[in-house]
Amino acid sequence: MKNMHRKAAGALLAGALLCGTAACSSDSSDADKKNDSKAAGKSTRKPVDASFAAAVERAAKKNEKITSLRYTMSGEMPESGHVETAASMNMKPLAMQMKMKVKGSSADESGEMEIRLVDDALYLNAKGKKLDGGKGWIKMPNMGAGKGPGGADNPFGTRTQAEQNPMDDSASLSASKDLEKVGEETVDGVKTTHYKGTVTVAQMRESLAKKDPATRERQEAKLKGFEKLGVDKFAMDMWIDGQDHTKQFRMRSATQKGPLDLTIKFLDYNKPVEIKAPPAGDVVDPMAEAKKDS
Repeated sequence: MKNMHRKAAGALLAGALLCGTAACSSDSSDADKKNDSKAAGKSTRKPVDASFAAAVERAAKKNEKITSLRYTMSGEMPESGHVETAASMNMKPLAMQMKMKVKGSSADESGEMEIRLVDDALYLNAKGKKLDGGKGWIKMPNMGAGKGPGGADNPFGTRTQAEQNPMDDSASLSASKDLEKVGEETVDGVKTTHYKGTVTVAQMRESLAKKDPATRERQEAKLKGFEKLGVDKFAMDMWIDGQDHTKQFRMRSATQKGPLDLTIKFLDYNKPVEIKAPPAGDVVDPMAEAKKDS
């Protein structure tokens, strides 16, 4: 059970994830300086069409006003293998429910899990696994942003994923130096415009200055985790519909612990989402039990 929680929790990305890179570097600042110097010397890169960045920024502003959403996420996660998730999320008060399937390199590293975040409490359930007393859920302690199974400052930590707005990263695409419009494409029957570009971790960090304190803390914890994995920059693709809503978002990366390639599809926005805590009688609470024993 512990191994299943560790592997599956590590597989969660928001999120939702939700990230991707075109390359990695152990010294991103030096690499950026070299790249900037080359660009300044050759000046071969065409300037980004301002209308492309404006389209991404409009979608980002729409995302900030969303009160609830449903989405799916699928792809490859470092160390974990293939993942498929379906999630519902309320922004205020923050609540989230995610069901996930993980297909790792072995049966021990594969399985299904459900996560719920309700009233700042995080609950985990591994399908087919039972805890003490035959209970199916475990209540995880609040370890703060970027913490949780998998270690501190972990971008794939369970709480990081549960609290992560899957749209946070997409706003960074407007800062891409090679942002381009791919063209018109249909995603699940919806007409969209496809944009793509690369974004460095440094650019993502710079964009946090405009965010609210909670978003900055959440994103900064995740960025530190990416840096520990050797991530330097991300390849991003974004599909925007006619109402300036993000319909689909893809992020790719090469990390020190394997490839990262995730695609998020947004199913609907601002519709009622009801998320409840598991029945108290089916929950193991290690912190409460520790207090009883002390």
